[in-house]
Amino acid sequence: MSPSQSSTGVLAGVSRSEFRRRLVHASGTGLPLLYVLGLATWTQLGYVMLLASAIAATLEFFRLVVGLDWSVYDNLTRSYEQSNVAGYALFVFSITAVVLTFAPHVAVPAALMLTIGDPISGVLGTTREAGEPKRLRTLGAMFAVCLAVSLPFLLPAAGVAAGLAASVAGALGATLADGFKPVVAGYVVDDNLSIPPAASVAAGVVLAVTRAAPVFG
Repeated sequence: MSPSQSSTGVLAGVSRSEFRRRLVHASGTGLPLLYVLGLATWTQLGYVMLLASAIAATLEFFRLVVGLDWSVYDNLTRSYEQSNVAGYALFVFSITAVVLTFAPHVAVPAALMLTIGDPISGVLGTTREAGEPKRLRTLGAMFAVCLAVSLPFLLPAAGVAAGLAASVAGALGATLADGFKPVVAGYVVDDNLSIPPAASVAAGVVLAVTRAAPVFG
């Protein structure tokens, strides 16, 4: 099978609306890049994320409480999110939480694991049922992407040994959060909510134990 045929096969199982959602998802990479590219300080990025969270909360209020059915929701929500807080809002809330809590070298890669790793994982394969893990190839791709986005931040901050260990731990945390969605009291814990905290906590534990770099911002 040629690479083009393989790519076509992978994308064939992804609906056009789902693919658009993945693109919107990936566009969130621009938020942490504001800091990485020097366009905003870490404090300023925190304010940007608070504003983004306020906008997301407002949209969800109008959607869930007021009952407005705006066309923008077609690209932001799935059918099963009609009566629950949508994934895009959880996405923003989760990144905001890690940016306000953790140091940049912990929070930025954790955010990128969600904005880059999760869309790639989603295109390669989705979970069939709540609580059912994804395929090993999908988990492997997620881990590889998460490790790749972690190393440029954690190696300079913590050194080779501790930085590598923290990167591996963070990537594992994000991969587990992406691949296994537990059901708590009948509610599926969305990976948009769990990936950044899982990655940040896992990497932060390694940094705290090794004392190689600060954990909190």
